[in-house]
This record gives sequence, structure tokens and C-alpha cells, in this order.
Amino acid sequence: MNLPSVILIGLACLGAIAMVATIAYLLTARRYQSADSVANSYDAWTEDGILEFYWGDHIHLGHYGSPPQSKDFLTAKADFVHEMVRWGGLDTLPAGTTVLDVGCGLGGSSRILAQDYGFAVTGVTISPQQVKRAQELTAAGINAQFLVDDAMDLSFADGSFDVVWSIEAGPHMPDKAIFAKELLRVLKPGGVLVVADWNQRDDRQIPLNFWEKPVMQQLLDQWSHPAFSSIEGFSELLAATGLAAGEVTTADWTIPTLPSWLDSIWQGIIRPEGLVDLAFLASSNLSGKCLP
Repeated sequence: MNLPSVILIGLACLGAIAMVATIAYLLTARRYQSADSVANSYDAWTEDGILEFYWGDHIHLGHYGSPPQSKDFLTAKADFVHEMVRWGGLDTLPAGTTVLDVGCGLGGSSRILAQDYGFAVTGVTISPQQVKRAQELTAAGINAQFLVDDAMDLSFADGSFDVVWSIEAGPHMPDKAIFAKELLRVLKPGGVLVVADWNQRDDRQIPLNFWEKPVMQQLLDQWSHPAFSSIEGFSELLAATGLAAGEVTTADWTIPTLPSWLDSIWQGIIRPEGLVDLAFLASSNLSGKCLP
């Protein structure tokens, strides 16, 4: 008859772990201040390994199909890349196509684009530690290189790439119009730009309500984001550059990617050791003696 006690102890332990992890998470929030704060945030997240521990080499959402299906968390992330390739029509392009991966993170997407599609990929991130880790994870013979660069002021000449690719980098950009222009500036005439980002609802049509505003602010503060764009707003900025041929094509992938959020929480529950390590790291960083 001891089973109820065991269950309660288990729940209490999980609750304690969740509480410690939450406190650590809040204490290690990295609010956007400048490009340096973004670089420093990703340097720290890469060095402590928390994102790679849970999210693997793809620090972005997964694609679970339409309608969503049960799928392994990491497999869904790789599938997101393949879905994005098909959606952008990149699967019809020849081997050797040059691709710039803007905000490449640890290089997961870059390696898929190089290995599975034969593209020549250059990945850029503002984080030196991400470049170092991406290079470590990339086996010899994979046609992908990684460089430190600023997406707000890319170091490449006009018309350098056949394809410009970016996943979930836009929210880090303080001026979305400059970001839009830079993406298109380095694209060759007739090239393809494919972008996937966290977006908020177009608040020009329906403003965020009392409950939504703090949720959005928390996402901004925890991930070093200055602001979110909307699908409509960013597509308008791309069109306004005058560098996009024809209409900007958009799609809303909320439904096929939504399970990623629940899976992210579930990963923390079934693999709590990563959160415990983060909590220990945060407490170590905050330790010190009390003054009389």
C-alpha cells in the first residue's frame, strides 16, 4: 500500500526540479540590448550545451505534418528542413547551387542542405561559439563552411548566392526592413529567398490582448529578441525593397509546428538532467559571500 506515497514523491521531485529549472531559466534570461547581446547569449547557450542537449543541432521548431502526427522530436526538426526545401522549390535545383544560411546556429540545416541536396552552403551566425561548434559537428567532405557575420550588415557582395535561407533568425533583428534588404541584396537575380520565422499575429488588424502581451514579452526577453514581425508585415518589407521579383509567397505553419512546444516541455520532463545542470550552473554563477 506504499504505491501512492511513491507516486507523490515522484511528482514532488519533478516539481522541485521544474521549480529549480524555472528559477534558473528566469535568472539566466538574456534580454536584447544590441547585436553583442545576441552574440553573447548564443555563445553562453552553446558553451553550457543546454540547447544542443535538448534540441540537437537544429535550434528551431519541428514539422509534424498536416495534420500533425506523432513524431520523434529531433526527426521533426530535420523534417522541417526538408519541408522548407520542398516548399521553396529548392529540390529542383542542381547540385552545386550556392546557399547562404543566415542565422545557421550549430549548422544542422546547412549540413542537410549540403549532404542531401548537394548544395554548396555557407552558414553565418553572429556567435563565434556557434561557428566553432558547427565546424566541430561537420564531417570532412561536407560542402558547408561557417563564418561569423552580422545579418544586419552581411559581408558578402551583392548577388553572391543562388539561394538565401534563414530559419528563426528574424526575431533577433532590431530593424526588420534592413534585415529584409540584406537578405535580398546578397541574392543573385532570379535566385530564391526562403525564410521561416517565429511571427506574431498582425496587430494592425487585431491588437494583442491583455493576456497575450506578457506572453509575447516573455518570449522576447528569454531569447534575446527585440521584436517579432508578422507574416504580413515582413512580406511587405520584402516587397518594399524593390529587389523581389513578383509577389512574395507566404504560408502559415502554425499547426504543423505547434507540437514542438509540447515536445520541448516533455523533453525537460523525461530528461531532467539537462535542466538540473543548468540550475547548478546558474546557482554557481550567483554564489558569493554575504556582506555584514
